[in-house]
Amino acid sequence: MDFASYLYLTGAEIGLSLTGLILLLVTAWSSAKAARAITIAAVAALFGAVIFTAVDLFPLSSPNGDAFGGLYRVDAFGSFAKILIYLATIACLMVTPKFFAAHGAYRGEYPVLMLFSAVGAGLMVSATDLMTLYIGLEMSSLSSYIFASFLRSDWRSNEAGLKYFILGALASGIILYGMSLVYGFAGTTDYVGIRAAFEASFPMGALFGVVFVLAGLAFKVAAVPFHMWTPDVYEGAPTPVTAFFASAPKIAAVGMLLRMALGPFGSEAEAWRQIVIFASLASIVLGALGAIGQQNLKRLMAYSSINNIGFLLIGLACATPAGASAVAQYMAIYVAMTLGSFVVLLMLRDAESRPLETLGDIAGLAVTRKALAWCLAALMFSLAGIPPLFGFWAKFVVFQAAVEADLVALAAIGIAASVIGAFYYIKVVKVMFFDEPPSDASRAPERHSPAEHWAVLTVCVLAISPLAYLATPWLSDVTGQAAASLFVLA
Repeated sequence: MDFASYLYLTGAEIGLSLTGLILLLVTAWSSAKAARAITIAAVAALFGAVIFTAVDLFPLSSPNGDAFGGLYRVDAFGSFAKILIYLATIACLMVTPKFFAAHGAYRGEYPVLMLFSAVGAGLMVSATDLMTLYIGLEMSSLSSYIFASFLRSDWRSNEAGLKYFILGALASGIILYGMSLVYGFAGTTDYVGIRAAFEASFPMGALFGVVFVLAGLAFKVAAVPFHMWTPDVYEGAPTPVTAFFASAPKIAAVGMLLRMALGPFGSEAEAWRQIVIFASLASIVLGALGAIGQQNLKRLMAYSSINNIGFLLIGLACATPAGASAVAQYMAIYVAMTLGSFVVLLMLRDAESRPLETLGDIAGLAVTRKALAWCLAALMFSLAGIPPLFGFWAKFVVFQAAVEADLVALAAIGIAASVIGAFYYIKVVKVMFFDEPPSDASRAPERHSPAEHWAVLTVCVLAISPLAYLATPWLSDVTGQAAASLFVLA
């Protein structure tokens, strides 16, 4: 394959990188008033990347393609994950400007950093070499540290940025140390070479390397016991940033974890399966129990994120194509549910445009803002996995894959624990529909919410509605092909 073919295979990343560099120059030489135009250009570039990547994904029978000597791979899984990442980034960019403009803090650097973060996330899910993976990971992470503290006038945002930076640097160091051990015992950083080396010999030192790498990746996906940063960062970061953290970077981290576990470490699944099962059950239980006592809505969504990662890890523990397909389907549905929920939080404001952040603030919301309350209720029921909403299907396919992989006990415990999680989702609905609104409550009418917010929320609600079941055959085919590509090692 010639160099021109390599450039074509990495066309989405190259296009986004060039657009980011050009927009960075525009930002440097223009005033803050140009931030909206820069955002529109960034969204257009991301739409272009979605179209370009979809061409690689369809038809599903298209062959895999390796670029730059095996450092990067274009396959169905990478393309599927990148489409989700780009769409989530677009949604976050659409709802962000109004929030920061109200604080006088929106600048052109924000959409530029979003583009670079998307490039890093794309490299993470398509990397087939430890060096490529680490470059993509750091490119995405460095942008995230800035996002968390972007609202410099808010001490909570500054605190969130500092916490995320310190703990993120620690996780990156753990991953890098694990990679050094893996390289030391495998003699290569290439995924195919690592798998071949571990199939021939898997010494104890290599196991330590695998554990360190998976532990660092567990931090990135906020799995227990590496979840401690999530509630504080979710609460302190600006709400649009929290929505971004809960969607695009999480897709990239889960995709990276899947490719690492099932690729270079796939031959030693029995060595890491018990660790994943523990992290899965601990995340489900702690995420559910931790959310019960929360009054702050963003902290509640943080524990919801931890809880959902637990269900995703059930699919990974299967170490089968069916399990990987279930994880891919769960990711797609989860993105719609979590983005919709955070958009509602962005729209919850009183007459003075102050955010409504606690459960007490949304008491009686069904009386004061009916449409918003019904949308949030649908999202909460879907997150709880209550049929006929599409969130039920996400949990169903994961548990089905676990049963097929003879992990019946894991599936049974997961189903039982999901009942605990349903409590706090239903509690939100109960507060909105059955509690009396505060006597001095005066909320802005629904028509004052920006059109961009309603557009994103409408798409998310439709995506988790019963209508979405019409797409299950198509989604199953796409995710099935994506999962199968993870097991193609040459």
